[in-house]
Amino acid sequence: MERLKRLFEAVRYWLARRALESGYLAATGAERLRAGLAAARPMLVGLALLGATAWWLYRNPPLQTVGAGQIGVRANRFTGEVSEWREGSVFVLSGLHELRLFSLRDRTYRPEQASRADGPAPLQSVEGLSLGVDLAFRYALDPRKVSAVAKSLPEDVAREIVEPAVQGVIYKVFARYTVREIFSTKRAEIQQAIADELRPKLAADGIVLREILMGKVDLPADYRRGMEALLAEELASEKMRYTLELKDKRVKESELDAEAQKVRREKSAEAAAREQVIAAQAQEEAMQHVLPFKERQIEQRRLEAEADRAARIKTAETSADARRIEAQGEADARQKLADAEAYRVEQVGKATAEQMAREGALVTRHPLLIQKALADKLSDKVQVIIAPPPADGGFLGSALLGGQPKGQP
Repeated sequence: MERLKRLFEAVRYWLARRALESGYLAATGAERLRAGLAAARPMLVGLALLGATAWWLYRNPPLQTVGAGQIGVRANRFTGEVSEWREGSVFVLSGLHELRLFSLRDRTYRPEQASRADGPAPLQSVEGLSLGVDLAFRYALDPRKVSAVAKSLPEDVAREIVEPAVQGVIYKVFARYTVREIFSTKRAEIQQAIADELRPKLAADGIVLREILMGKVDLPADYRRGMEALLAEELASEKMRYTLELKDKRVKESELDAEAQKVRREKSAEAAAREQVIAAQAQEEAMQHVLPFKERQIEQRRLEAEADRAARIKTAETSADARRIEAQGEADARQKLADAEAYRVEQVGKATAEQMAREGALVTRHPLLIQKALADKLSDKVQVIIAPPPADGGFLGSALLGGQPKGQP
């Protein structure tokens, strides 16, 4: 706001100065001032609008924040549309939108007026006695129903919804039980009964009941003293009853011990006699089984000897047959090798004879082949030998070897 005031003062000073300067240049007097103000009127209107807009945005920020553990419900006032927003910033236009923030964290309600027997509003038992109970109710808003019940939820949910619902249930439930049941035996049952009746009521308003805790029970002073005396008498009677039962059990235990010792001695004597009889019977039965066992051992050894002799004979026969088969196989193999060698020699001889016949026929047709073959075999350095054939048609190599011409002695 201070900045806006300073801005307006500066603009007014500037406009006045401009008006004075304009009036001084045009003419002096009121006419010149009115002319300057008329010329600056659009600017003044724009600045006024700008200032009003800034002030409105300052008073009604368009962005609002939804904190951690909260849920925001934005409602459109014209269309009635409702939307949920979690942690972050939400655009809220004043006059169009309405934003309500609800905490989703667990909260605890303790009915203090019902926690003491001498308090302003104690609980009543079925006997009509006043007592106090330390109760704690842990609850939270149901995030699935916040949008549906946002319009009907009050600002103080604990005081306007939870507290009346809790008080309407606990007084009715505790009035069904005696002080002894509330104090000791049926605490869990009472908690369950309260939860069963309270949970649907809170669920209708979008509230989830998490847990009910039942703590200390504050009893009236007179009732507490009477209960302590009664408990003392009950403890004394219980102690006497347990003492008598213990003595009775000890007597019975002694009788049972004596009976057990008697039965134990009888059983021991019977067991000793039975043991001797069993030992004698076992020795007799053992002798009856030993003789056949010895006979079976002798028969088994005789059969084992015969089996060993038969096995040795069979082994010798098998060895002889194997040697005979090996000798016969070796003789057959040698015979087949000899036949194969003879066949090979015969075939080689035939092939050699046929080769010689072909070579003889070839030499007969071409006698110069002998000279060529001789020249090829003389030396690897001799490449070509040119010599006239003998006049008598003899062998060409005879002249090279220094032999006598054909027909000379």
